[in-house]
Amino acid sequence: MKILGIDPGYATLGYGVVEKKGNKFKACGYGSVITEAGLPMSERLERLYDSLRNIIAEERPDVASVEQLFFNSNAKTAILVGQARGVAILACVKSGIEVEEYTPLQIKQALVGYGRAEKNQVQMMVKTILGLKEVPKPDDTADALAAAICHGHSAETRRRLKELNIR
Repeated sequence: MKILGIDPGYATLGYGVVEKKGNKFKACGYGSVITEAGLPMSERLERLYDSLRNIIAEERPDVASVEQLFFNSNAKTAILVGQARGVAILACVKSGIEVEEYTPLQIKQALVGYGRAEKNQVQMMVKTILGLKEVPKPDDTADALAAAICHGHSAETRRRLKELNIR
């Protein structure tokens, strides 16, 4: 199974593609899409959409794992990130791939075994699980890879729950 992980953001959107075979994970590609602060929001969203569509076309993932929005005390920022998240989900759907969503707590639980783990603990687990020489930068990229690994750990359980009509 090939999984595209997405850490949505309008300034920096992290992405990471991992392949899971049995219990092993391998990084296929990862990085971030950066949009310039001076651009109108519509152009920033268009760049995110187009970039994700290109990444999906190149990597051909089976499924996308998108981090759910963590509510920020700044409502304006939360709305802007929500728009970027919507564009990311739309790019996946328009590319014909299924989208699964995970909270930051679920992602931390899947990687570290503790939902309140520190960011550096999650990053070290990403590095270890994928056998990377260093933690991927920026943080958004490591977070996207973590979302992909989370789905790799959770996919079978989610499939069974769907079959039983339980969500």
